Amino acid sequence: MSPLTPLDTVDHAAKTPDSPQPWAELGLKEDEYARIREILDRRPTGAELAMYSVMWSEHCSYKSSKVHLRQFGEKAPENDALLVGIGENAGVVDIGQGYAVTFKVESHNHPSYIEPYQGAATGIGGIVRDILAMGARPVAVMDPLRFGAADHPDTRRVLPGVVAGIGGYGNCLGLPNIGGEVVFDDCYQGNPLVNALCVGVMKHEDIHLAKASGTGNKVILYGARTGGDGIGGVSVLASETFDAEGPAKRPAVQVGDPFQEKLLIECTLELFAEDLVTGIQDLGGAGLSCATSELASAGSGGMRVELDTVPLRDSSLSPEEILMSESQERMCAVVEPGKVERFLEICEKWDVIATVIGEVTDGDRLEIFWHGERIVDVPPRTVAHEGPVYHRPIARPRWQDALVADDPAALARPANGEELREQVLRLVSSPNQASKTWITDQYDRYVLGNTVLSQPEDSGMIRVDEETNLGVAVATDGNGRYAKLDPYAGAQLALAEAYRNVAATGARPLAVTDCLNFGSAEDPGVMWQFSEACRGLADGCQQLGTPVTGGNVSLYNQTGDTAIHPTPVVGVLGVIDDVTRRTPMAFREEGQLLYLLGDTAGEFGGSAWAQVIHDHLGGVPPEVDLERERLLADILINASRDGMVDAAHDLSDGGLIQAVVESCLRGGRGARLVVPEGLDAFTLLFSESAGRAVVAVPRSEEVRFNDMCGARGLPATRVGVVDGDAIEVQGAFTLPLAEVRAAHERTLPELFG
Repeated sequence: MSPLTPLDTVDHAAKTPDSPQPWAELGLKEDEYARIREILDRRPTGAELAMYSVMWSEHCSYKSSKVHLRQFGEKAPENDALLVGIGENAGVVDIGQGYAVTFKVESHNHPSYIEPYQGAATGIGGIVRDILAMGARPVAVMDPLRFGAADHPDTRRVLPGVVAGIGGYGNCLGLPNIGGEVVFDDCYQGNPLVNALCVGVMKHEDIHLAKASGTGNKVILYGARTGGDGIGGVSVLASETFDAEGPAKRPAVQVGDPFQEKLLIECTLELFAEDLVTGIQDLGGAGLSCATSELASAGSGGMRVELDTVPLRDSSLSPEEILMSESQERMCAVVEPGKVERFLEICEKWDVIATVIGEVTDGDRLEIFWHGERIVDVPPRTVAHEGPVYHRPIARPRWQDALVADDPAALARPANGEELREQVLRLVSSPNQASKTWITDQYDRYVLGNTVLSQPEDSGMIRVDEETNLGVAVATDGNGRYAKLDPYAGAQLALAEAYRNVAATGARPLAVTDCLNFGSAEDPGVMWQFSEACRGLADGCQQLGTPVTGGNVSLYNQTGDTAIHPTPVVGVLGVIDDVTRRTPMAFREEGQLLYLLGDTAGEFGGSAWAQVIHDHLGGVPPEVDLERERLLADILINASRDGMVDAAHDLSDGGLIQAVVESCLRGGRGARLVVPEGLDAFTLLFSESAGRAVVAVPRSEEVRFNDMCGARGLPATRVGVVDGDAIEVQGAFTLPLAEVRAAHERTLPELFG
């Protein structure tokens, strides 16, 4: 965007009400532009137009999703552990012993399609700064990913770059990557989903918030210089659909520097330690437009900013471009005048550029000046928190009934043991069920020395306190196929799976973050999917007692008229008093008894078996029983604490056989399975009924374990024993572990290696 000539000051705007402005090119609707003029009682300056355009974008303002997101607060369960909820950079929960943990998941989908390496790298950088801005030391990251068909040429363009970007940035920061997902589906062909989660740890007294209070306090911009990369950035890219021509808009993608971010982290933590910061905000989406307006809006006064003092990498940038730039590795702090000198000293020590760019005023306006000329004069809340709110049309898609009626019960099933054996091999070697070590081996999982569990375990686990062994576990899950069949149930199944994954490791689920990935907000069918998913997640969190602490909405994930499957990704965080009592997934001890917990029914709608064997999507997803999920979690947590199980693995995609294969390969031990009365081998192996787990019970604990399950009313069925070097389903087939391992581990290296 070129600066207007002469400089478009506030006075100039008042005198030239009819000057044409590029509001449509900046993504504003005609009525939105009219509302800006009404708020200001004049036309906006070029700089004001830039600010409103990025801050009122879908990505920053949630204008199409606000009305549905409110129920996360309205239905929030009572939870004494919640210290900071929705509305800040990230949620914060109390985990005991004076410690608090902050965590959040966000999206960097569109930038990662256009420029895979930098899009993914800066996604990690951005979520890490969100956690840092809360006052916490970042301790781990996770990456729920979704790509198009695994064998599509464009997936071979996007996936390696995304993985390299996540690994390159996270490894350079020295943060372990402890979990996530990798899913392939045709629906993500033009819109990969690159979601990033970060976890941070602090003491209760270290919590910081994004607000600018205290008249006369200074506003300090510190970190990297502002450049021309990322102008408009994710605030614009994520607020519209791609056209059918594919990647474009490369200049809008931010460029990351993890070494600068590492300096920024250590510098910021030292600033916090010396109590030099009154308020703080990272510069992510919408850059300075966001940081200044949100700090001022959340504070008790106004703010004056001298924009020409901002350190630049490109001296030709106009005021509008500086305000819209999403250059990375930048933070904005509010500092008392008497502490500014020490603040700047610490920044200099860490080789971090720091500049006083303004101060908090006693008024109620955000004023920005350029070489002494006033180019912005706005009520900050109208920019940051009072953007448009849309009640988008909602309509259940016409095709939904036919999709649900397409019952997978009509699909051909294996006729004998040999066919069953062949289908097991096809399932465990399919891209979604195959080993992901080709990807996860590119990430450092153990740096910092506190990683207790990481991929491919059910949840990542980090030790928080070395003396007491207090720790936290985090899992992310989402199944777009389930959500396509029923978005309400699909969201609850994602919540239930993440909740179950955390409990399977022995941690008690405590709180939720979410990343809601959907198609165009202007499609009534998509908004029906979105509204149903929000309702399902809010109801589910209320029932499980796990509040949503924050998250992200990513709309317009579609190319032309083709939207992705509705994909609510849910992250659940849990606490464990002693990480040495954790439960891994590996079957390691011969002779241990395998118990299937929960009820198994013939539920194949949206299943991995239907997808892999028949390329089928239809029917209804597995039934959700959240009270059963809560009971199962209690059993898993108590059994872990009391030493009654040596291994546990949740059942989800691929059913029991997928879980058994993963646990056998993880521990290097085989298993003999028997089909319980009332079930057939096919249903036992491939059903995806929810609320289930498989556990390995030492023989010495069998009676005690059965007594606990019986007393609590949880079905526990003995289905086998850890034994030998093969997976045997009695009366059906035998698969040597070596053959299973070869099939499971070769898929991704052959596709991408």
